[in-house]
Amino acid sequence: MLSEDQVLALEAHLAGTLKPVSPPIEVVQRLRDRIRFPQPEEIASRFRDWQRMFVVFGGVMSGMLVIITIARALYYMVGRR
Repeated sequence: MLSEDQVLALEAHLAGTLKPVSPPIEVVQRLRDRIRFPQPEEIASRFRDWQRMFVVFGGVMSGMLVIITIARALYYMVGRR
């Protein structure tokens, strides 16, 4: 295991040998074009639509319960034979 002095010396050596690299301008511009931040009004409208999200969440949970119930029923029917 390295001592604290050795770690500090290693960090100082690496800080001297590694130089910061900046990405090409084309890459940065392409990323800026691809990333789109929604407007504050759009974010607020998504939060206002909580009723639809509640229905979707309830539907997903109900579907999972049905699948689990069917799987358990098949397990018990096949397992008894």
